[in-house]
Amino acid sequence: MSPRKALLAALTAALLAGPGVAAQAATAPAPPAPARERAAAATITWSLVRASSPTADQRAAYDLITRAMNAAVARYNNLSDLGKTLTVRYEPGVPTADGNINGTIRFGSNRSYMNERTALHEIAHTIGVGTSSGWSRLGGSGTWTGGQATALVRQYDGSGAKISTGGGHFWPYGLNHDNEWSGTAADRHVHIVAAMVRDGL
Repeated sequence: MSPRKALLAALTAALLAGPGVAAQAATAPAPPAPARERAAAATITWSLVRASSPTADQRAAYDLITRAMNAAVARYNNLSDLGKTLTVRYEPGVPTADGNINGTIRFGSNRSYMNERTALHEIAHTIGVGTSSGWSRLGGSGTWTGGQATALVRQYDGSGAKISTGGGHFWPYGLNHDNEWSGTAADRHVHIVAAMVRDGL
């Protein structure tokens, strides 16, 4: 459970139980949940819109998209407490793939984009990377100015590191191209997106 959810639960319990419990909750807050428990509270879910009688092309695409999305959502849920409900579509006319802050992700017919790297990248767009007012405010100058994500990239890459922004994307760790992929980069991507959210994304 995230610290915010734990606080809300404690306050709700205090209000329902009466003044004695309220006083106790105010003086003895519960310790924060371990990181593993917080990760278990993640609420990113997704569903794939399928044709009622899919063609062979659609069935093949659905299989690849499902594998990519399952892997990406599992990574986000294991490493963050971000929440989002996603609707995923296969639309052959889309040149690559795209993600919208309304929770929609579309994959085009190019199979090379039906992978975990692309799915992680598009999930970030649904959370607000390149699509939110917070992004414009904190990343509009060409460098991310939020303190938490900046501190994190400096932890990874040294005291002079920064997160560059442009065209609705960020780097390093934005997973903008397949040559940026590694398990470490994918984990760092999730951590940085979560830090951006804490910064006000």
